[in-house]
Amino acid sequence: MKKRIVQVGDIACGSEQLFLISGPCVIEDESIMMQTAQKLKEISERLGIPVIYKSSFQKDNRSSLKYYTGPGLEEGLRILQKIKDTFGFPVLSDVHYPSQVAAAAEVLDVIQIPAYLCMQTDLMVTVAKTGKVINIKHGQFLAPENMIKPVQKAVDAGNDQIILTERGYTFGYNDLIVDPRSFYHLNQTGYPVVFDITHSIRKYGIPSADPRGGAREFLPTIARAGVAAGVDGVFIETHPNPAEALCDAASQMCVFDLEEFLKPLIEIHNLEVKYRPVFSEQTETK
Repeated sequence: MKKRIVQVGDIACGSEQLFLISGPCVIEDESIMMQTAQKLKEISERLGIPVIYKSSFQKDNRSSLKYYTGPGLEEGLRILQKIKDTFGFPVLSDVHYPSQVAAAAEVLDVIQIPAYLCMQTDLMVTVAKTGKVINIKHGQFLAPENMIKPVQKAVDAGNDQIILTERGYTFGYNDLIVDPRSFYHLNQTGYPVVFDITHSIRKYGIPSADPRGGAREFLPTIARAGVAAGVDGVFIETHPNPAEALCDAASQMCVFDLEEFLKPLIEIHNLEVKYRPVFSEQTETK
């Protein structure tokens, strides 16, 4: 099977070059967003790793009405457009409702389907019909081989510009587990595969601002294992001061630590590609 290349701006997702999806979990104050983007630009240039800037204009799956959900569609897209214009990054955000899709498609280069919503047919079809690249996050409840189902919905709706993102499984015990076999199954679809590293260390049932709400000590281990298992990109939410982040404070990575964290991942990826047994031939999507 040939690995498909999905083009996001100048980034050939699925090629031999590792790419990064990164940014704060949710859109916060504009100065924080711009500071993060500036640092990501510097890292991208120094390490030669292409970046898709990610931040959510709305987080609709918070566990309490008291928690911050983002600035909303209009203001969030305005900030993402400014980042896009200032730094030249392609931008990614997630949508929760079909009614958000048309406006989002005017700004976003990649529209993300949240993990909990990956089987929502109306949402998938509406996103697919925009013709934009779709990042489908793997639902925590879905066997990896069954991710072909939402993929096929998008394809049947006329869009095969698809990226698949793994973010671990939950078994009802407030913990996420990353199974390396998932990367094999997702690769079998032929679409580019991304590993969402920081979401995979979240502890469900504990507020994300609580230091116990994430297990950062596992980040190097699972990141290196996932890249060695054969992914095309990594997804790392990052913030200038994670302890004060308004969402996922216990799992986001400090943007000032990100460069050193990425260096071994790039080396491991280059070695994995050299010996990659399955997807040695690539074909570019039209």
